[in-house]
This record gives sequence, structure tokens and C-alpha cells, in this order.
Amino acid sequence: VQLQASGGGLVRAGGSLRLSCTTSGRTFSGLSVGWFRQAPGKEREFVARVTWTGGAAYVANSLKGRFTISRDNAKNTVDLQMNSLKPEDTAVYYCAADRGPFSVSDGAYDYWGQGTLVTVSS
Repeated sequence: VQLQASGGGLVRAGGSLRLSCTTSGRTFSGLSVGWFRQAPGKEREFVARVTWTGGAAYVANSLKGRFTISRDNAKNTVDLQMNSLKPEDTAVYYCAADRGPFSVSDGAYDYWGQGTLVTVSS
């Protein structure tokens, strides 16, 4: 499964961005999809995850209220809506997918996209 993350860019603090994750060659059928991010000099961290059915969507506690994950299986996309962005949200954002149980560990995910850079200026 090849994933593509898109939608990153430069935004001012307080602004919004919507990231999208799509696949090429196949659908997300049966896959849960997660978003992770990695800031310069830091480890990759979990952001959000949504199950294949979309019935269970989870956002990291520190990001709840600002970030929302959603999926549209008909369009084969999983989106991450990011509002009220802060400079500390600056990172490369990755989407990933797996068939296993819920996990916030990046090691649990089998498929990864190339990442999209989000830069939030103060």
C-alpha cells in the first residue's frame, strides 16, 4: 500500500490547514489510518487515528479540540483538520496505515506515506 500525504504548507499561528492522505493502487479497505508528526530534533509522535469504518476516531489528548481526523472511504481519503495552529505544531506530518488493534506506536503501522511539511509562523 502506497500512501500519499498532502496539504502541508506555511501558515500563521492561529490559522488552519487540512491534510489529506490517499493511496495509490488500492483502497484503504480494512485499514486503520493514523497521522504522526516529527518536529526537527524530536521523535515522531502520534497525532490521530481512525478505524476503517470511521466509527472510532482518536486524537492525542494534547491536540484534542484543535485537530480532527475523518475519513471518506468513497473518496479513499483520510483527512486531518488542524485549527488554531501554533508554532509548536511545526513538523513533518506522516500518514500511516495498519490492520492491527489501536496503537499510538509508530512501530505498529505497516504502511507509510512520504510526509508533508507544516510550518507555523509566529
